[in-house]
Amino acid sequence: MPAGTLYRGREGMWSWVAHRVTGVLIFFFLFVHVLDTALVRVSPEAYDEVVATYKTPIVALLEYGLVAAILFHALNGLRVIAVDFWSKGTRYQKQMLWSVMAIWFVLMVGALYPVLGHAVREVFGS
Repeated sequence: MPAGTLYRGREGMWSWVAHRVTGVLIFFFLFVHVLDTALVRVSPEAYDEVVATYKTPIVALLEYGLVAAILFHALNGLRVIAVDFWSKGTRYQKQMLWSVMAIWFVLMVGALYPVLGHAVREVFGS
């Protein structure tokens, strides 16, 4: 590592990067969602075709990724608030990040069936 650089490449830096990436991904989803919803006013048939593509297994995987991004962004955002407003937040930021990751993992395992169950049944049969 060059002398004088602020980059450390530790947990705090990676959580900072992941927080920004998930924020951009969520923004992109919201933008596309507004566009496809607006399509119903222009052409209801085109809207129905777009909605039909949302029922495919590939889109189900993308939805699972969206759930992952939203959960991480929300949980990490709470951690950032704690670091900023709790006097001991900076001292415990690494432990809070690992707690966020553990909670995120448990919630993502819990989201497997509700989000991907339909796709698994479609691909492998009921």
